[in-house]
Amino acid sequence: MSLFFAELVACTDEDRRGFEGHPTVMAAVAEGMSKERYCALLLELYHVVWYFNPVCAAAASRMGSPSDETLQAARHFLYTHMFEETGHEIWVLNDLAAIGVAQADARRHQPSIYTQCLIGFNHFAAEHVHPASALGMLYALEVIASVYGGPFASAIRESLFLDGSAGVSFIDSHASMDAEHMAALRLVLNPIEDPAAQAAIVTSVRANFHHFTRIIEEI
Repeated sequence: MSLFFAELVACTDEDRRGFEGHPTVMAAVAEGMSKERYCALLLELYHVVWYFNPVCAAAASRMGSPSDETLQAARHFLYTHMFEETGHEIWVLNDLAAIGVAQADARRHQPSIYTQCLIGFNHFAAEHVHPASALGMLYALEVIASVYGGPFASAIRESLFLDGSAGVSFIDSHASMDAEHMAALRLVLNPIEDPAAQAAIVTSVRANFHHFTRIIEEI
């Protein structure tokens, strides 16, 4: 078995630190956000979550062959992940409703150019570069959720005087949920030895960290 997961962590660490060390991200994790900015973030997250499963489905439909056991495991992982993530955009809508944004208004929101870039990149990479790129999307988004989601949810709850999980259910729940997903993703990534698949995953991680940083920076 290769140790691709460790290689992936090492070669994308600068990209992760670029997200973590961005002043807007640091301030949000430490101090929370205003209601207006948090609403803006949730509106962008709604679209990220809405398009997450279609990207995974596009990747899974192109991933592997009956004789390729490594990518078969990745394909099955995506199947399971899609099932677990189904309907999570409703959690975002519920959080928006808890802070005063009607679901109809949220559904009509047009995503920012950076959200469109993130979604567009992930679709293009899964369909036209290498389907394994979707695993890079998962890695980046799950690092963001599992490492920074908990402190951010606590800061938002405190800064906006929210009660319990109301208003932060999506971010708070994914902080613990995605820590478990990361352990499973590590087992899927480690056996991948194909250079094209590895390169696509690395590029995807870097692109997702970059675009997600721009999303938060803009709001």
